[in-house]
Amino acid sequence: MPYQHLDPDAKAIVDLSNQLAHDDGIEFVGTEHILMAIIRHEKGAGARVLRDYGLTEDRVRATLEAIMQAQKEDTWVFGRLPGSPHFRNVMALAIDEATQMESGSIGSEHLLLALLREKDSAAYQVLTRLGVTLAGCRERVLKILSV
Repeated sequence: MPYQHLDPDAKAIVDLSNQLAHDDGIEFVGTEHILMAIIRHEKGAGARVLRDYGLTEDRVRATLEAIMQAQKEDTWVFGRLPGSPHFRNVMALAIDEATQMESGSIGSEHLLLALLREKDSAAYQVLTRLGVTLAGCRERVLKILSV
């Protein structure tokens, strides 16, 4: 995985998502951890877009818990905290987003857009349940980046 192309915010988000999974006692890093890390990190276009949607860590966590009660992801890998298949897909989609935007590095905005493209993931379910759409998010990201 080409983590060397992550900008400082995205690197911090990936590191924080690993820590959040560890703190939750979960044996893998999932998309929900990336989403929570974008919000907690508070920097970058991705965090700004989520704030524009009115998303807070508490609101996302409550929605996530409701979803997880109804349906548990069954991706358990033991040992060091590897990424779930959804996590790996999100990282690949973030690379695609950065490439499409002709960005030299992967930022929080690319991670956020990738979360909205990974439709079977917990983060996608949380975001869509809270009214975040890929089209709306992309429009806001492009507006922020053009300033």
